[in-house]
Amino acid sequence: MAIKTSTALYDGTGLRFTARTGSGHEIVLDDSEGNAGPRPVELLLVGQAGCTAMDVMSILQKKRQDVTRYEVSVSAEQRDSNPAIYTRADVVHIDEAAVRRAIELSATKYCSVAAMLSAGTVEIHHRFRIVLPDGAAPIEGEVLVTGPHADPDAMGKPQTAVPA
Repeated sequence: MAIKTSTALYDGTGLRFTARTGSGHEIVLDDSEGNAGPRPVELLLVGQAGCTAMDVMSILQKKRQDVTRYEVSVSAEQRDSNPAIYTRADVVHIDEAAVRRAIELSATKYCSVAAMLSAGTVEIHHRFRIVLPDGAAPIEGEVLVTGPHADPDAMGKPQTAVPA
């Protein structure tokens, strides 16, 4: 089991902090008043986008798929009351080729961020959008929904029917 670390050092201005990851990277965090960096809760969406994007790209590269453009967009509903948790997220993969199986593998097997969010309060809709040339209407679809309260160890495994 690996232990991951991070620190947040107060900058002395408003609610601004400099966060440092265990791998040595720094990022400025701030609130909407200071606006010198993202809000901490926004980094969950960044983590979700980056985690699933890396999974899908790795799978496509292993399948020797020629990908010239690939993008992931994450939007989430956040409740108004404190704690202002996310309750639903839409993860949309934008690509020139169908990536349905790679999205499914990322959502159910590889992406730690999706597993953590799905195990909690977030219902994640894993979707794709295929952008077609010449301004044609994109092709869109939903691959699967994970969470809320999903068992991360059971995700992606066949579910056995419970006898009546």
